[in-house]
Amino acid sequence: MENFIKLESISLKDHPEINEKWVQQKIIDYPSILGLGDLSVWKSEKIQQSGGRLDILLQDNDSDTRYTVELQLGKTDETHIIRTIEYWDNERKRNQNYRYVAVIIAEEITNRFFNVISLFNGSIPIIAIQLKAIKYKNELGLDFTTVLGLVEPDDPDPPDDSVDRTYWEKRASKETVKMADILLSFIDGFVGGFDLKYNRPYIGLMQNGLAKNFVYFVPKRDSLIVNVRLEKADTVDKMIDNSDLDQLANKKTWYRFRLKHKDLAANKDVITELFKMAYEFYPGNPKIEEHHNHA
Repeated sequence: MENFIKLESISLKDHPEINEKWVQQKIIDYPSILGLGDLSVWKSEKIQQSGGRLDILLQDNDSDTRYTVELQLGKTDETHIIRTIEYWDNERKRNQNYRYVAVIIAEEITNRFFNVISLFNGSIPIIAIQLKAIKYKNELGLDFTTVLGLVEPDDPDPPDDSVDRTYWEKRASKETVKMADILLSFIDGFVGGFDLKYNRPYIGLMQNGLAKNFVYFVPKRDSLIVNVRLEKADTVDKMIDNSDLDQLANKKTWYRFRLKHKDLAANKDVITELFKMAYEFYPGNPKIEEHHNHA
């Protein structure tokens, strides 16, 4: 039988020794404690042209997402909310090569925050994290709980954000963009009519002029991030576990993995099978058998 330990929650805002800078430094030292994935610190105390300093700018190591993080001890207030949104807007306008997400952290996320955010009707990608300090004897721990997460769209294609192939060849490399061509040929092996669609955040799929992203790709300098739209299932997990695919953290209805060029031939069968399943999972797509019956 395990021993029960009574933990004490304390207010950092009222703490005589610990301040916001101390908490900020702990996030910088251990960015994974936020629960947002594999992150690196891009910059802290980043000066804004409009005045003020962004607490922390984090980079997702597995994607082109950056998080503008604003921390406040105590509860959220109007200035904290406005500052978080303003700094997010500044950063996304400065560098459009990345997807920016606003992150607001406080010990108490008030109802007023949710009321304000609801006015934007999902147009601002924002995450709210509640911070709790837990004391046990002479030791102190920090617990970060996401109380408002991102709503991942079923089809991630952004409006009016198209680029061309050259954009991605310069941003990543010709070799990794060519890998997307090879993966498209895997799809063409079981259903035709798809082309690559070059968007600023990723390379998606298009059929008859319409985006149909049952898979999409994010080229890097020496690898390709592949996103496959599938509900989490034991059969899918087993397929991936039995392969040597480099799986990344899943996102809701998306399986994600990183491919090197050498992985394409070695994993062609399992990749093709995952693509087939994702194709049939995508709303409105016919079953593969129906496609071949009409061929």
